Amino acid sequence: MDIVEIYHFLFETIPGIGVLVGAGIVVSIILCVIFEARTRKRYRNHVEEDGADEWELLEDLREAEAEEEAILHDERD
Repeated sequence: MDIVEIYHFLFETIPGIGVLVGAGIVVSIILCVIFEARTRKRYRNHVEEDGADEWELLEDLREAEAEEEAILHDERD
């Protein structure tokens, strides 16, 4: 296989473009994991004062969605 065939496959065919997109996603995920580990290592002694977890924002969002769903359900009845 020469360079022209590889180029043609990667940039001129649908499966080749899929390979490029998949490789980009895999590389991005690997870099995110590496950078997250470095950040946690660097700031390991930084603790929030009130003990709040960073996922509480998602819990608040879920609670708001549940309340909205209950309101919509009450209006239908």
